[in-house]
Amino acid sequence: MAEIKLNPGDSFELALKKFNRKVQQDGILSEARRRAYYESPQARRKRKAAAQRRKQRRSHPQG
Repeated sequence: MAEIKLNPGDSFELALKKFNRKVQQDGILSEARRRAYYESPQARRKRKAAAQRRKQRRSHPQG
């Protein structure tokens, strides 16, 4: 559960911004999207392998 501490006098907009940042850092939204539908183990391995290939390509640019 994402929890934020508010200072006295903080505006609603500031509180919302803090909350959104906390949710993003905790990965709550991406986790919910990932769990929205069943993903077979084969599809999960395929997705992770593709992500690993993208990460390798980004870290070792050619040229």
